[in-house]
Order: sequence, then C-alpha cells, then structure tokens
Amino acid sequence: MKSKTNPAMYVITGITGQVGGAVARTLLANNQPVRAVVRDAAKGAAWTALGCEVALADMNDTTALTAAFKGAAGVFFLLPPTFDPTSGFPEARAQIEAAATALRTARPAKVVCISTVGAQATQTNLLTQLTLLEKEFSKLPMPVTFLRPGWYMENSRWDIAPAAQTGVFPSFLQPLDKPVPMVATADVGRTAAELLLETGSGQRFVELEGPRRVTPNEIAVTLAWILGRPVRTEIVPRVQWADLFKSQGMKNPEPRMRMIDGFNEGWIEFTAGPTGTRKGATPLETVLRDLVGQTAAQVTSNR
Repeated sequence: MKSKTNPAMYVITGITGQVGGAVARTLLANNQPVRAVVRDAAKGAAWTALGCEVALADMNDTTALTAAFKGAAGVFFLLPPTFDPTSGFPEARAQIEAAATALRTARPAKVVCISTVGAQATQTNLLTQLTLLEKEFSKLPMPVTFLRPGWYMENSRWDIAPAAQTGVFPSFLQPLDKPVPMVATADVGRTAAELLLETGSGQRFVELEGPRRVTPNEIAVTLAWILGRPVRTEIVPRVQWADLFKSQGMKNPEPRMRMIDGFNEGWIEFTAGPTGTRKGATPLETVLRDLVGQTAAQVTSNR
C-alpha cells in the first residue's frame, strides 16, 4: 500500500512488536498520525483499522525504507533483534546501512532510535549490534535521539513456566542479590513517543529504567506471590551456558554469554549510573502478572 506524503506523519518501525506497538498506540492516543512500517501486508491490517497508513518495507530494502520515511515529522527506528548473530554481526550491519542510507535520502525531521544500556561498552557482546547502530546513526544530518533502555522486564517470560511447574526460577543474572536496571516495554514505548513529540536539535542520549532496580531474588519472590506457590531462585552456572544455548538451537552463543557477563560484572551499565536515568512508572509486579496471564492463556489454548 502506498503512503501519502504527510509532513506531520510519524513513521514507526517494529510496530508489530511490544515496543513499537506501544509507541504507535501512545501517538494515536494523542491524535497524531502514524505510518506503520511492516514487512507483511496482513500484519498491517490491524493498524489500518486503527487509522494508520501502512508502508511495506523489509529492513534490508533501502528503496522501500526511503519511501516509508519520506516526509515524516519523525521516525521511530528499532533494529530487528538478531539473537544468534554471525561473527562480526553482518546481519545488523546490513540493516543499519540500509536504514541510514534511507534516512539520509528521505530526510525526516527527526529520528528516535532504540539503543540499549551499555551501548558504550568496548567489550564485544550481543548488544554491540546497537553500538554499531549508534555509531552509524550519529552521522545522520537530522536530530537523532538514542533511547537506551535497561534489561526488559519481559525477558522473564521464558521463566514463568518453570517457576509455575517446578517452583524454580532459573537465573543467568547473578549474584542473586545484585540489583539490575530493568524496565517495562510499555514504558520504553511511551517514552519513545514522548521523545518523538518533543522539539529539539542535535544528538542526545536518554537512559531509561524502571521505578527501581530489581534483583533475581525479588523476581522469584514476586512470582511466588502471583502464582500462589513457593518459588526459589537457582543460579544457572556459567559453565553450562554454551551447551544450554546450543541445545536451544543457537550456533554462536558467545555474544549472548558476554552480554550476560556484562550485566553480572557491571560493565553493562548506564553512563550516569542510577541517579542520572529517566524512570518508567511500571513496576515489576504489573509486568509479571501480565506474563503469568499470557502463559496461562497459552497453555489453555494448546489443550
């Protein structure tokens, strides 16, 4: 579907995901026009029903991305996650180059880009893909805001089932009493939308975490309260990570392992520490309750 040229349009990539969807819903709630960028027209139907324009574009297709970004008041860019990257991150590099070229050609008024806590780290890890993104997007001619969120609270999704079934919450984050900067994807999306609507110039970095930092032990305690059964935290020893990740289908687990090392060892952290970050409003309990409900609904539908 071809998009009209609307100078007030906000273009949202990653709209079918949790963060991109939250950005779009926040903008729509503020009566702002939205252009949804999707790869599959069928996935755009729900956004068309909400009043969005739809642009079809693959993240490697510079021409399609240029058309999608053309005439925008702002572009929200989310690099598609590659959890099992090839050495050297060629997948991310290709998508970053395609998007940067498209943005230079389309010249939207501004860009808000999802980055990550620890993007400034010099150690190679899974989040290095976003370090590369920041480096390339820093060269863009229009104002760019890099939103650096903490560890997503929704990463606990995969731990709900073992906690409910066995009473064990397996944790790669350790030590178990170490507070971790976490944030809800809803807060990330809302903040990104607010940044799109703000006026400003130049380049800036906004670091975002939740209302307070959370330890793995606190996650277990909260899950126990929600599930109504005892839940204990159990460390997953690092010597088991590579074999475990490979058994799950990963070919190159080292970047993921180094990312977790970064959180555990403290070299993945916000540049200004906890006192210099913007704070989201959503507490851990709210996110875990939603995840438990979704997991229960999925189990019921699979019966």
